Order: sequence, then C-alpha cells, then structure tokens
Amino acid sequence: MTRVREFRTVNRVLGNQPRLGPFPADQVVPWSAIALISYMVVKGFMQQSWLATGIVSAWGWATWWTASSNKAFFGKFIGTPRIVRGYKPFVSLVNPPQPEPRKKRK
Repeated sequence: MTRVREFRTVNRVLGNQPRLGPFPADQVVPWSAIALISYMVVKGFMQQSWLATGIVSAWGWATWWTASSNKAFFGKFIGTPRIVRGYKPFVSLVNPPQPEPRKKRK
C-alpha cells in the first residue's frame, strides 16, 4: 500500500507582496509624504477644514496607487541603453598595463 504524500503549506504568505493590513507595504512611505504635504498645503497654508484635507489626501493616495501599481507606467520613463559594438581594448583598473621598456639604439 503506497501512501501519496502531499506537501503542506507552512507559511501561506511566502512569495506574496508584503502588506500592512489591506495596503501594500511599498505604498506606506509615499502615502505618508502625500498626507504630510496635503496637511501642510490644505490645512496649514489654505486654512481649510479637516474634511478638505482628507479629501485631498485620499485623492493623492488614489492617484499615486493608480500610477505606481502598473509597473509598466513608471518603467516607460527609464531610457533604454544604446548598445554599440566597439573596438576599444580592455584596460583593467586593478592591474593597469605596464609600459614596455624602451630598447637602446646604437
């Protein structure tokens, strides 16, 4: 009688994106910066209510999440490298080439 062994999942979150509750962990720092800037501009500078400050913060968070959740959105701003075939000899930075001693002419 052969027993079929099945693997048990020990930790279900292995391989998943880190999260703080329902929010992705990579959004915490940008959202904090957006909330701080919203507070300084709306509540501090414009003297608006907490409701307006919350609405502006939520709008900023939603915009950032939409823009950064699609990995291809920010990836399109990175320039592609220009690959060119070159013919320059390799020179090591660790062991630079020694100058050849000159031969004396007679």
